Amino acid sequence: MRDHSTDVFQTSLAGETMAIFCGPTSNKFIFSNELKLVRSWLPRSISKALAQQNADPYSLSYKLADQVSHKFLKLDCIQQYVGTMDSMVKQHLDEFWLPFDQVKVHPLAKEFTFELSCRIFVEFSNPSPELIKQLRDPFFEFIEGIFSTPLNIPGMPYYKALKKSALVQEKLFEIMEQRKIQLSDVEQQQQQQDQVVYDRDLLGQFLMATDEHGTSVRKEDVARVIVGFIFASFYTTSTTIAFVVYFLSKHPDIYEKVLQEQMEIKKTKQAGDLLTWADVQKMKYSWNVICETMRLRPPATGGYKEVITDFTYSGFNIPKGWKYFPDPENFDPSRFEGSGPPPFTFVPFGGGPRMCTGKEYARMETLVFLHNLVTKFRFKMVNPNEKIFYNPDPVPAEGLHVYLQPNS
Repeated sequence: MRDHSTDVFQTSLAGETMAIFCGPTSNKFIFSNELKLVRSWLPRSISKALAQQNADPYSLSYKLADQVSHKFLKLDCIQQYVGTMDSMVKQHLDEFWLPFDQVKVHPLAKEFTFELSCRIFVEFSNPSPELIKQLRDPFFEFIEGIFSTPLNIPGMPYYKALKKSALVQEKLFEIMEQRKIQLSDVEQQQQQQDQVVYDRDLLGQFLMATDEHGTSVRKEDVARVIVGFIFASFYTTSTTIAFVVYFLSKHPDIYEKVLQEQMEIKKTKQAGDLLTWADVQKMKYSWNVICETMRLRPPATGGYKEVITDFTYSGFNIPKGWKYFPDPENFDPSRFEGSGPPPFTFVPFGGGPRMCTGKEYARMETLVFLHNLVTKFRFKMVNPNEKIFYNPDPVPAEGLHVYLQPNS
C-alpha cells in the first residue's frame, strides 16, 4: 500500500492499524461490499467505552434488540415525535436563549440534544431534571476521553472515560428496574380494561419485547443500544446545529432564504400549534443548508469497517484538477437542489445496507431546531474569526459565541 495517496493510505488510529479510504470511488467500493469484503466495526477502545465490547451478535437477545431499535427508528414510528421535538425546542429557547443577548451555541446545543435523547430513548413521560443530570454529567465526561489515546491507566483521559461509561450503564440498569415495576403495574391495569399496552420511548419498547422463543432483551444489550443511540444522536447533531449557526452568521443572504421558508410554514400555524411531519417535509431549502453544513464541517470524520476477507484495491486514479464539487470551499446550499451531488460524493449517514438508521431522526431534530431558531432570532458571531478545533471531529474553539437579536 502506498504511504501517501488521495485514494487510500495506511495509518494508525485509536490504537489500531487502519487503511483510510477516501473519495466517492472508495465510498462506492466500501458501501457496495458490505458483508462481502467488509463489515461494520468499532475500534476496541471506542467499543469498550460505548458498552459494545461484550455484545454477542449471534445471541437471540442481540438480534431482538436490533429488531426493536430498527423498528423504533423507522419513519412511520419516528415521525410521531415531531411535536415533542418542537415543544422541547420552544421551551429550551425561551429558557436558555431568549433572556440573553449573547449565548454560546455549541454547549447549549449539546444540552438540548442530550435532553431530547433522554426523552425519546429513556423516559418519554417528562424525565426529571435530576434523572437527566445523573446521565448527562458522566456521559459528557466520558465523551471527553473516548477519542483520546487508549491507555487505561489512572489519570489518563481514557481511563476516566471508561469509569464514567460504567456509571452511565449502572444508572441505566437502575432506571430499567424502576421501569419494569411501572410497566408491570400499567400492564395489569390496561389488560383488565382490554387495552393494548404500549410505551412511547425506546427503553419501554425494549422492556416489553419478546421473540417467538420467549426471549427478552438482556439489560446489557439495552444499555449497549441506548448508550450508542444517545452518543450518536446528541454528539453529532449538536455539532451540526452549531455549524449551521456558524454558516448562517457568515451568509446573511442564505439566512434570509431560510427565514422566508420557515416563516411561510409558521404563517399556517395557529397559536399553540406544534409542527407536524408535513411541515418538516416543506423545509427543503433549510435541509439543503444543513447538508451543505455537514459537507463542509462533517460532524463525524468517518466510519469504521473491518475487513472480513483479503482483497485488493488499486488502479483508481483521479485525474489532475478534477473535483467532486465545483468551488468546494464555498458555502452553497444550491448544490443540493434537483438530483443533488453525484452518488457517493456526500455520505454523512454512510451508505449501502448499513446506512445510518438514525438519519430521519437527525433530519427532524435539526430542522425543527432551525425552524424555531430563525423565526425567533437573528444572530451574529462575537468573534467572526473563531477557530475550529478537530478532536477528531470539528468543534468551535469558543463554543460558537453569538450575539442574539429577537426577530420582530
